[in-house]
Amino acid sequence: MPIRLLLVDDQPLIRTALRLLAGETPDLHVVGEAADGARAVALAEETRPDVVLMDVRMPGMDGIEATRLITAGAGGARVLVLTTFDDDENVYGALRAGASGFLVKDMDLDDILGAVRVVAAGDALIAPAVTGRLIAAFAGRPRPAPAPRPLPAAVTDREREVLTLVGRGLSNQEIAGELFISPATAKAHVARLLTRLAARDRIQLVILAYEFGLVSPGT
Repeated sequence: MPIRLLLVDDQPLIRTALRLLAGETPDLHVVGEAADGARAVALAEETRPDVVLMDVRMPGMDGIEATRLITAGAGGARVLVLTTFDDDENVYGALRAGASGFLVKDMDLDDILGAVRVVAAGDALIAPAVTGRLIAAFAGRPRPAPAPRPLPAAVTDREREVLTLVGRGLSNQEIAGELFISPATAKAHVARLLTRLAARDRIQLVILAYEFGLVSPGT
């Protein structure tokens, strides 16, 4: 079955270019287009897309609020944020709202559609240009509460170690090297953390690692 794709951008040229390119790709099917967040939320409920390619700055409801509403809905759509603005606040806001990826519009269109496939398969993706700054932004961001959130009791000591390393941005291969375990075991620990913490993907685990106080500035 082709990936059902909803395009959300207030620039008709961007939507047209993506629609035409997706139309030439057998595994992608555009189910709708929206120029603002409110319309995107309505279309997501109506068309039940697999992936929503979401702009951030739009008139009326912005893409971050639309992302929060769509990912909280029952449709199971995954949101891939696409914007010309790669500042830290937009990155953090979009991912905290439940987005599974963050891309910037100066990427090649083919690469953007490739990212749609990655997100549709259940993985998370951030443009390489902002990955390092995202981790640094989390590290330097003041905590929103006086103390970190308590880690759930169901999380084991080993899973705590793994979550800490995920929060530092390490891959499964790197986690395996740090903890002297196999990559398959590291992957299994990450999978269990996703279930225990009800996290959508690895990016959400990074956010939770900071909120639980497992990673602090400078680590």
